[in-house]
Amino acid sequence: MTAETISELLAGCDREGKTVSIAAGGTLCGMGLSAARTDETLSTLALDGIVEDAPSDLTIAVQSGVTLRALSHTLAPHGTHVPFDAPRAAEATVGGTLAAGWLGPRRHVYGRARDFLIGTTVVLADGTIARAGGMVVKNVSGYDMSRLYVGSFGTLCILVQANLKTIVLPPHARVFLARLLEGTRERAVAQMQMLAVAPSAAFWVRGYRGAIDGDDGAEGRMVILLEGSAELLERSTRDLRSALGRAGVPETRVIDAGAREAFERTVDAYVACVGERSITYRLRMPAEGAQRALDGLESLAARFELRVDAIIDAMNGDTVARISDLDAHALAAKIEMFDDALHDEQPAAMVIAGNHPARSRLQVWGELPPAFEQMRALKQRFDPNRTLNPGRFVGGI
Repeated sequence: MTAETISELLAGCDREGKTVSIAAGGTLCGMGLSAARTDETLSTLALDGIVEDAPSDLTIAVQSGVTLRALSHTLAPHGTHVPFDAPRAAEATVGGTLAAGWLGPRRHVYGRARDFLIGTTVVLADGTIARAGGMVVKNVSGYDMSRLYVGSFGTLCILVQANLKTIVLPPHARVFLARLLEGTRERAVAQMQMLAVAPSAAFWVRGYRGAIDGDDGAEGRMVILLEGSAELLERSTRDLRSALGRAGVPETRVIDAGAREAFERTVDAYVACVGERSITYRLRMPAEGAQRALDGLESLAARFELRVDAIIDAMNGDTVARISDLDAHALAAKIEMFDDALHDEQPAAMVIAGNHPARSRLQVWGELPPAFEQMRALKQRFDPNRTLNPGRFVGGI
């Protein structure tokens, strides 16, 4: 598959009034609305080539169907990486991750996925092949145009190629698992935010048994990732142990071999479903308000006799809550009422995962963003015939 073959297909569909849905790895298909029934489905998985690898320039160009795992394996021999931190890296594609605007838990250190995008090749709805940016980090011509596509859920164009800047991969990684005793949760989370050298990631977790490493104490557990040189890692380890000790945490388990895999399992859990009997929400807010928001959500879930597994990103403030029941039928009887009640308290709550049929009836995007009218105007300008992923994005765009 090439940009030219995609161009020919889209041009024909656009002329004939046919609609096209775009499919990739499907790892983030639980985000947003399901696309309306379309005439054609175009998979980008065949776009799986490395176009240009320029390690001396700290850049790489890949086709959009390249998986995050394949990208990591290509860059690892150069000692570099692109920290997208999206779930299920073996299936997740570069294009799908960018289209979904995924926010990784290491963005407080490295930045967002869109910050690594320096150039694109896309096919617009009418078949036009458009290029922006380039392969030089300082070349900002068309840079903002590339960023426009990030988070648009394939409603503006089909991403064919992404040019990315790369950064040095920290040589060492270490994960800490800490069971939290009663009365230690708030102090442990606060201590993570006060460390002189911020952890690459720090999560408070309750539940997700078997999906995320470690076992809960009375107030859940912490999963903390440190990265850096051997010297920095040892200094950060001492600081972290002291910080947890001040919070009243008596002991920690350390993972050196397999630390990055343990971190990936935590990220994978963001979208891990319990068959068809769970729906997962994501709330974004300042880190200091995350625990209070989760407490409110858990109280609400208790009213409906629903189970909650939870992750709080202690560095960025994201709160992930997987709501589940004994079976799909029991969840169906409650989830729409719960969803309404949740959005009364947290209007911006978004659904990020769920295989239950009721998901399509939920407020999956939460309240409309302030820029909604501008977003709708962009869709009209880029795709006036609503050819691409119709109804997939915010407000049915």
